[in-house]
Amino acid sequence: MEPGALWVKRDDLTGLGAGGNKARKLDYLCAAALDAGADVLVTGGGPQSNHVRMTAAAANRLGLDCAVVMAGPRPGVPTGNVLLVELLGPSVEWIGLNEGPMDYYAIEAAIDGTAERLAAEGRRPYRMPIGGASAVGALGYVHAAAELRAQAAGTGGDIDVVVVAGGSGGTHAGLAAGLGDLGLVLGVDVGARPDLDVVVPAKAAEVAALAGLPAPQGRVRVDHDRVGPGYGGATEECRQALLLAARTEGLILDPVYTGKAMAGLIAARSDGTIGPGARTVFLHTGGMPALFASAYAAWGREA
Repeated sequence: MEPGALWVKRDDLTGLGAGGNKARKLDYLCAAALDAGADVLVTGGGPQSNHVRMTAAAANRLGLDCAVVMAGPRPGVPTGNVLLVELLGPSVEWIGLNEGPMDYYAIEAAIDGTAERLAAEGRRPYRMPIGGASAVGALGYVHAAAELRAQAAGTGGDIDVVVVAGGSGGTHAGLAAGLGDLGLVLGVDVGARPDLDVVVPAKAAEVAALAGLPAPQGRVRVDHDRVGPGYGGATEECRQALLLAARTEGLILDPVYTGKAMAGLIAARSDGTIGPGARTVFLHTGGMPALFASAYAAWGREA
């Protein structure tokens, strides 16, 4: 890997339910669910949740039921990930219909409630947090970090920084644990949860212990300046990052996660946070279905 190189790790191309980084997490989460004798996977997220989509797909592959909670009113016309979730067919409960936007931990509490209800009905639920961001799920990115290191070594270099969207924090934590250094990962906050600076290092230490590794050294790095109006809220710099990636590399990003992450990478390179000689990996976590959500129908167009 040459000094100053920029690589894109294409985890958007994983072969489960339209792709994305959750496939690596679901490898471990679903194995744990099967080991526990579960008959239904339970999780949740926002209306354009990639994790919900891919969990429903994984359940179908394994012959398990799937129950999900999704925040907000059910749209009259399903678009983007909502359409794909309906196609995949899990049991869906729309929550927080009249309370306005639900916060991260309110959704987590609703996931708990659904799992408890199913258990009381005699089912065997396996509960997954938003984004699959448990230590078990983050193991997928401990092994992804080793994969990245091996790929970089094959070109005669190493990795100086990995840039990733910061949603629930599990991917960031797994990478930091696998690389052994919190400072080697720059997470770009997309506004999904309020406490990434605390959660990521704690989760990284937890998953490292689970993987039999020492806790990662260094300090957590999170860019909080790309959130804009909040989770899923469109920003102009995100749109410009999408256009740049599409028109220079034919690389399609999304407005919720990877567009903001690329905007963070561009800003970090411009202000010197990422130096000109840094060997950089941009982790493409997927999310393209959100581009087809009605909320972004006109946003991507140039003025």
